[in-house]
Amino acid sequence: MFDFGIKDVIDILLFAVMLFYIYRLMKESGTINIFYGVLAFIVVWVLASEIFGMRLIGTIVDKFMAIGLIILVILFQDQIKRFLVELGSHRRLKFINNLFHHHKQGFDSESLAWVMPIVYACMSMSKSKTGALIVIQQTISLAPYAASGDRIDANVNTRLIENIFFKNSPLHDGAMIIADGRIVAAGCILPVSHDSDVPRTLGLRHRSALGIAQATDAVAVVVSEETGNISIAHRGKLATRVSSTELEHRLNAIAIMAQR
Repeated sequence: MFDFGIKDVIDILLFAVMLFYIYRLMKESGTINIFYGVLAFIVVWVLASEIFGMRLIGTIVDKFMAIGLIILVILFQDQIKRFLVELGSHRRLKFINNLFHHHKQGFDSESLAWVMPIVYACMSMSKSKTGALIVIQQTISLAPYAASGDRIDANVNTRLIENIFFKNSPLHDGAMIIADGRIVAAGCILPVSHDSDVPRTLGLRHRSALGIAQATDAVAVVVSEETGNISIAHRGKLATRVSSTELEHRLNAIAIMAQR
């Protein structure tokens, strides 16, 4: 006789919560298609081998399941990396820390001081069609990427940003990295995204911005040298033709979220 008790109910509820949490994380990190594909494959596997008893299909699927994880890692390594970055973000586990520590309410205005200098610099460089790539560190350290450029360690300043990305500057081709409200380095080399969804009209700066947004949780702001348009990359997604007002709102929202 089939025995169904309270432990089974708890087991099902925990699995449902875990599945929903994974679904939400993968949706936010832009890897939801992997979730649907894996879920559909598991459903076919269960139906074929467990319910309908199809031996041939069940055997084939069983063999495929044995190496399925390796195949997924090879085919979807960029998407899986992006998902793991989102999963490993300390903000996901910050609620545990809040259970044992009391934090004062409100936001520190000094932590938002870097936003407007970046916005003003991007507005100015957009008008003059000066190419720029600015990366703002979040929870994942960008030290390995900063090490590839020249160390600066200065306050975030509009004129300094414009001078670094001036066309005759030796650092204008690389990326500027900002961490903890300071310009850490410039002329840095970033990973390049190879996503086929990126329009061909966008150049190396945009692909580098998307690449760092896929590899980490950093925010990357791009000013196009050809059109002067401003773009922003975050959580593996690239938004183009961003207005200065929208850029300010997004950076403020990201800075406020980082304090929570």
